[in-house]
Amino acid sequence: MLNGDAYDLEPDADLDGLAFRGLDLTGRDASRARFLDCEVEDCDLDQVTMDGVRVLDTTWTGVRAGALPAPSSTWRDVTLTGVRIGALTAFGSTWTRVHVVGGKIDYLDLRESTVDELRLEGVTLGDLDLSHARVRRLTVVDCDLRRLDATQARLVACDLRGARLRVVEGVGSLGGAQVTHDQLLDLAPLLAHHVGLVVED
Repeated sequence: MLNGDAYDLEPDADLDGLAFRGLDLTGRDASRARFLDCEVEDCDLDQVTMDGVRVLDTTWTGVRAGALPAPSSTWRDVTLTGVRIGALTAFGSTWTRVHVVGGKIDYLDLRESTVDELRLEGVTLGDLDLSHARVRRLTVVDCDLRRLDATQARLVACDLRGARLRVVEGVGSLGGAQVTHDQLLDLAPLLAHHVGLVVED
């Protein structure tokens, strides 16, 4: 695998089999670039523009970014390990077989996205925005999740049992998700409000 540098990141770049390690890539423009079979390790990606980027068969390890704009992007067969990202705004994207392990993402924006086989494991998540998204086979394992927005989402075979949920919006769209008994009890007031139940002692 060849070593990449900051100058490899440019609009429409074709990045094949490159390793980016320990680089400050702050503010680079990688719009519509294609990462194929790449490794990105211990790099600062703050404000790297990734509009329409394609990330394929690629691993990210120890990546840092305050904000990472990646709308209309494609992520397939990707593993993100130990990343620390403030806001990953990937609305209107396609995520297929993506595995996020450890680390922290304050805001993961997947609004209006198509998600198929996303596994979140041991991640600290501030907000997970799935509003208006189509989500199939989402698995959450041992994750702190401050806020989940599922407003008008379509969920199929989604396992939320490993999420420590605090706030849920769009509870009426959680059909198709698995939850624990304790989670159901926590969600009961929201579900009652959604269907118009009046609960009295």
